[in-house]
Amino acid sequence: MPARENSSVTEKIATLPTSPGVYQFRNASGKVIYVGKAKNLRNRVRSYFRDSGQLYGKTLVMVGHIADLEVIITSSEVEALILENNLIKELKPRYNVNLKDDKTYPYLVITNEPFPRIFLTRYIKRDGSIWFGPYTEARQLRLILDLIGSIFPLRSCKHRFTAESIASGKFKVCLDYHIHKCKGPCEGFQSEADYRQMIEEVVRLLKGRTSGLIRSLTEKMHEHAAELKFEAAAEIRSQLDSLKRYAERQKVVSPDGADRDVIALAAGEDDACAVIFKIREGKLLGSQRIYMNNTGGETETVLLAKAAENYYLETIDTIPDEILLQHTLVAENEETLKSFVAAKKQAEPGRKTAIRIVVPQIGEKAHLLDMCHRNARHHLEEYLIQKQKRGEAAREHAGLNDLRELLRMEKPPERIECFDNSHFHGTDYVSSMVCFVHGKPKKSEYRKFRLRTVEGSDDYAAMKEALNRRYTGSLSKELPFPDLIVVDGGKGQVNIAHRILAESGLNIPVIGLAKRLEEIFLPHVGDPFNLPKTSPALRILQQLRDEAHRFAVTYHRKLRSERTLQTQLTDIAGIGEKTARKLLQHFGSVERVSEAALEELVSAAGRNTAEKIHRFYHP
Repeated sequence: MPARENSSVTEKIATLPTSPGVYQFRNASGKVIYVGKAKNLRNRVRSYFRDSGQLYGKTLVMVGHIADLEVIITSSEVEALILENNLIKELKPRYNVNLKDDKTYPYLVITNEPFPRIFLTRYIKRDGSIWFGPYTEARQLRLILDLIGSIFPLRSCKHRFTAESIASGKFKVCLDYHIHKCKGPCEGFQSEADYRQMIEEVVRLLKGRTSGLIRSLTEKMHEHAAELKFEAAAEIRSQLDSLKRYAERQKVVSPDGADRDVIALAAGEDDACAVIFKIREGKLLGSQRIYMNNTGGETETVLLAKAAENYYLETIDTIPDEILLQHTLVAENEETLKSFVAAKKQAEPGRKTAIRIVVPQIGEKAHLLDMCHRNARHHLEEYLIQKQKRGEAAREHAGLNDLRELLRMEKPPERIECFDNSHFHGTDYVSSMVCFVHGKPKKSEYRKFRLRTVEGSDDYAAMKEALNRRYTGSLSKELPFPDLIVVDGGKGQVNIAHRILAESGLNIPVIGLAKRLEEIFLPHVGDPFNLPKTSPALRILQQLRDEAHRFAVTYHRKLRSERTLQTQLTDIAGIGEKTARKLLQHFGSVERVSEAALEELVSAAGRNTAEKIHRFYHP
């Protein structure tokens, strides 16, 4: 029974509180099909059942399946936001927008130990370490790691240092110490305070505070020089050079030098991609992408709100003072986002909690949003192409599995070879062999055969020669044997192919596919059978058959053209192969050359040649 007619659901709606919370819709079997949050639970849930004419797409279908509802009351909208996010990840409801979980993306961690290490990881542990990320591009993260390594001589070993282990001489310096990549804290050559100061500078760098770090290092360099510590000053100068090169590579996108996040979104029919630009001190530090699917029927404003909420729930980067959004959010969503981001920012010591959410229309900020949106559109297009390829790969996998079941094979046929013949009234007889590996053409292993022993029009003899040359000749050592052989033809072709393979001592499954009714023939089985037109297995067989036919016909036409060229036009006195080719390119065939008027021939080959050709065909 649809939810709008369900009396128990109606009764529950009447008793819902007006406080913030999370609601769950269940279907008749009790499965949660949607999870949502609300500032006012009663008003929000009631809006689904007031007027079905205002609902559309996915929401309208969902409401028709609601048989029960359940609510969880929270003390604030922020708690509702966090709870909704956790429930969606746990339950994966059918009608919720699905967001790609950033847990698969890498993070940068500064460990919580006396001499911290810095490395890349994909797993977060709440152990007091400092985390940065997630980074959607591992390449960008590795460049940052290389930069840190070139500026700061941090340890790369995995030893657990303590004051006692260092004092006892448990560890010895490694190669990094001798090539000045580390200052040797393992043997007490560097104090913990000095090492901690380097870590603080690394944190400033990762937060995008490059200008302040450059000023700090410059002052320290001058201090060392004034104290005649020239080696220490030279070391800092090298660090400054690397840091300045890094700062110069960063794209300046905000002349005002502000910290802000820019969030834009591009949406397709059922997928969307949001891009977040992280701008610190006016420089673009990097970007992050959030992919969403099952988005049909949702507005871009709703999707943008979900993307922003998900990003700030997951990110462990510093929260900026300003957020630029592509669209104005619904008041309730904007208020929730502001409250949550402000609460998260409050946890950062020494930071103001005020957050500005801006939807710029003109100026530099609008230009930034446009650039962010172009990136989102580009990444969405790439994502849809990859999604299409994944769908094709899944269909091919299903087709190979269908063939395995159809032929009762132990495993899907990973390598399939298909044969076809082509000739013209028994002349220029050729055969082709095409090869598909994992359901995809492997053109480097296609082969063509110019048949030598076939007389007249004899497909069985052609099949016999092609199979023998492939499976008993030199090709048998050059190429691996297939898991399945397909021949273009019916009962006769399949049986002759099976007999030839048996005589060669080969036990390779062989089937035939006839063009007229797309019937499939098996060796020594009287009647053929048909697969459904939508069958993935039939699709693969048709691709094989059509590709083998194309390859055979192309080769046959080439041979026939060469033979015709040599036996007709070049038989004319004074006509060489070069002129013959020129005429064929101009007229398209020997027949048209023979029918051409003298004036046409003159325009194509000149007066003398034209007269010779015209006299030959019109004596």
